[in-house]
Amino acid sequence: MTDITALHAFTTQVRRDILRMVHRVNSGHPGGSLGCAEFLVVLYQAILKQKLPFQMDGLEEDLFFLSNGHISPVFYSVLARSGYFPVAELNTFRHLNSRLQGHPTTHEGLPGVRIASGSLGQGLSVAIGAALSKKLNGDKHLIYSLHGDGELQEGQNWEAFMYASGNKVDNIIATIDYNGQQIDGATDDVLPMGDMKAKLLAFGWDVLEILDGNNIDAILKGMTEAKSRTGKGQPVAVMLHTVMGHGVDFMMHTHAWHGKAPNDEQLAIGLSQNDATLGDY
Repeated sequence: MTDITALHAFTTQVRRDILRMVHRVNSGHPGGSLGCAEFLVVLYQAILKQKLPFQMDGLEEDLFFLSNGHISPVFYSVLARSGYFPVAELNTFRHLNSRLQGHPTTHEGLPGVRIASGSLGQGLSVAIGAALSKKLNGDKHLIYSLHGDGELQEGQNWEAFMYASGNKVDNIIATIDYNGQQIDGATDDVLPMGDMKAKLLAFGWDVLEILDGNNIDAILKGMTEAKSRTGKGQPVAVMLHTVMGHGVDFMMHTHAWHGKAPNDEQLAIGLSQNDATLGDY
């Protein structure tokens, strides 16, 4: 799908899904999910070369790994509406014995989920392993991953950054959701990370920025550019500047909605700001 109007409509529906899923169980993480809606819609509808039905081995297709697994509502919505599993299953989000747990796991066998990502800081290592596997298999497809900016406070990431550049893992595109917020406050208040772009460059990565990470055109252009930089001896990182809670005015620009569900009145307001035509589940 490359129709911009259709991508906007898809994104609006995903926002409705996020709000309704989290509200229904009074639990979950709407802020980062809303902020990454455009990115994941563009990724699954216009960038990834994917195959359905889902196969865990991922041979001869692009693979995506969600490292910041707490934004599972947006991941589940995009997967369902991209045909990985029935949209109606979104009703089971965070229920006991559901395949849609609060943080994605693999033992439930949910199509589209290849790693458990409840513990932060591990996704990049897994993605690099998958990228190396592609190389060993002579598979020219790419590996994509998504990470929170606060998540990069975890030290394992930096070992992985160093390993990827040192071993010329140039078939990976790691995107950082750079919204400046984490569960306890602004990232600069919790643990300042300084000049992230300079750090990534110093670690040997090719880095590009998408300055408006909630703009579909900008994401399409940026991710297409990122793809063009693969295969040239360096891993590629994308700094995606997003707004936490984007699309719901009272959730934006604050960490307060990192992990809090809207009440009935707040749900109604949020849905009124995201009028969709694709149809709720």
